[in-house]
Amino acid sequence: MGITNRWHKEPGTRLEGSRNLDSSKLQAPGVVRIPSGGFRLFYTAVGPAKPYRYCQGYILSAVSDDGLIFRTEPGIRLEPQPELAHMSLRIIAPSVTLCDNGVWRMYFESRGSASEPNVICSAVSSDMLHWEHEDGIRLQGFEGLGGPRYIRLSDGRGRLYCTAAESIFGEKRSQIVSAVTPDGLKFEIEPGYRMGDRQSQYESSGITAAEVVRPSRAGDRWTMFYSAWQDLPHGTVVPKHPSRDDRLSEDFAAASIASDMAGYRSRIFISFSSDGLKWDAGQCVIEGGGYEDTDVDAVHAEDMSLIKIDNHRYRMYYASCDKNGTWRIASAITESSSRRRR
Repeated sequence: MGITNRWHKEPGTRLEGSRNLDSSKLQAPGVVRIPSGGFRLFYTAVGPAKPYRYCQGYILSAVSDDGLIFRTEPGIRLEPQPELAHMSLRIIAPSVTLCDNGVWRMYFESRGSASEPNVICSAVSSDMLHWEHEDGIRLQGFEGLGGPRYIRLSDGRGRLYCTAAESIFGEKRSQIVSAVTPDGLKFEIEPGYRMGDRQSQYESSGITAAEVVRPSRAGDRWTMFYSAWQDLPHGTVVPKHPSRDDRLSEDFAAASIASDMAGYRSRIFISFSSDGLKWDAGQCVIEGGGYEDTDVDAVHAEDMSLIKIDNHRYRMYYASCDKNGTWRIASAITESSSRRRR
């Protein structure tokens, strides 16, 4: 019945900060198979070599022959545009798809100042190395949208799943919504929520990203992976995250990590659906051991990206953070239920 909820973490890390472009913070991977062979991993990072003073993050890439050992590629794949209010500070969470005309398109979350709601934008490339921003905004609404993940539908359209921020009865919430497109450029938000937050004590501080896998054969279910944060222990004082602070920090990474490590936890969950719109309650599939543990994902596991590596197995890449506040890209692997039934 599709992908199982049994995942095994793979030893070590797939990628970690190793140069002035990504040594401060590294997260939000998006993986794609290279047509000529191997894999390319796009990811958001920031470091001392950032292109301008208040830049908070940009998209880099690394390649691998086997999906385990990655080599970083020189330069920045895509960076924010300081002259655009909605994209002046950071771009994050790349999702890459191959269009019918042979051009690659990347969707990403675009961030400006704290007063600007996050939106989804896009860029195109013929080789996945040199990218050009596409004019305008692909999707906006609610009090901000983020963490885009794009899939093709069987009828030729595309669907973006993303997180929507909004205030409900005075409380900030973050839930999963979706939008459909006939051409990859013009999107229409579908009614309702795909997944609500605060389903358990482990999902009490909102959802950050969701990725969906369509059924590969009749009778299989749709599968969603999403990352959710657990709120702070009662009474904890947390530094304001720099993305919510109008006072721009030159060291965005240090300020954001201080907020990440104030007592929050994040985990990865799985959910199933018969139609891609109505989803079951989630079950936790990836989590670390907590602030006293030595795992690379002890405190945070989030923002996953999946790739099918053969007829029976998937690999998940995800952002991980250890007890020292170091962010890396880790991976986990599973087998499909079809193989397990043999």
